[in-house]
Amino acid sequence: MSWTRKVERGSPLLMRLMTRLTLGLGWHVGQALLYPITAYFVLSSASSRAASRQFLAAALGREPTWRDVFRHHLTFASTILDRLFLLTGRTAGYDIRVHGLEQITARIAQGRGCLLLGAHIGSFEVLRALAEQGCPVPVKVLMYGANAARVNAVLGALNPALAAGVIQLGTPEAFLRVRDALAAGELVGMLGDRAIDGDKVVRVGFLGRDALLPAGPALLAAALGAPVVLFSGVHLGNRRYEISFELLAERVTLGRESKQADVTAWVRRYAARLEAICRAHPYNWFNFYDFWDEGDDAAPALGLGRRLGGGGAVLRRRPSGGGQPRGFDGDPVAGPGHP
Repeated sequence: MSWTRKVERGSPLLMRLMTRLTLGLGWHVGQALLYPITAYFVLSSASSRAASRQFLAAALGREPTWRDVFRHHLTFASTILDRLFLLTGRTAGYDIRVHGLEQITARIAQGRGCLLLGAHIGSFEVLRALAEQGCPVPVKVLMYGANAARVNAVLGALNPALAAGVIQLGTPEAFLRVRDALAAGELVGMLGDRAIDGDKVVRVGFLGRDALLPAGPALLAAALGAPVVLFSGVHLGNRRYEISFELLAERVTLGRESKQADVTAWVRRYAARLEAICRAHPYNWFNFYDFWDEGDDAAPALGLGRRLGGGGAVLRRRPSGGGQPRGFDGDPVAGPGHP
């Protein structure tokens, strides 16, 4: 099942109550409450348990235990709890370590904008917290938020100013806003591990199986000529995070005759780096759906040639019906935000 068709869980009223209780009584109380809350969600969602087991078996290289599955869900819940404090500027007690920041500062010094490409790994919010603490240029976020509208509404109310920095996928002006932000030397963050129905996708190897990853980030980077920096903000437990930046490409170039091969090679490189991060931090992967069950859900993409041999193919995921979010040039592109 496509992640866009996964029903969001949780009552908005209970979310707001939990938010007020946690911010009023402090992080330790909130963290203690996560244990029964997480247990409830794990016990009541067979699909999330199955997806967690499937991923952890591939990342850990062994059959996951109940403790592994619970820890996986608890890590996700912990990042949401931390978002409450990071969004409201309550960073006391947090230990956020940064590696590879020179990949960003060097290009900022040159007045160049960068695409920050991540995945549903760890927390995106720690990146925004880092930016607010001293980044000399704005950080915009390109995201698809319809699948987590309730959570985003509750969290967005904590810091309404952040809404100005969000660029919603599917809007006619999305490409223009990204282009203008990069031209102004700003940073634009997006997540590239989920595809919206109708997106152009590439079949690549990921943790021992074929997966469909969106071609949109490569196409966007090539169209705008911006450097692409891979980032991750992994949760290490108890308000500790590690942010890493790694240059993926100074410029993505797609040849006219080799466009499909170039896109496939670029997505493979991205997938290989994601795999390395997932093996190092397996409990930080927050795609609680059957990530690999997409093989029959794709059709050949228009305008990108024939299927490649060797496991690489540029395809288009079939829409599930109804109007789908549209991309920058009329084609859908990837980069949804965190749930």
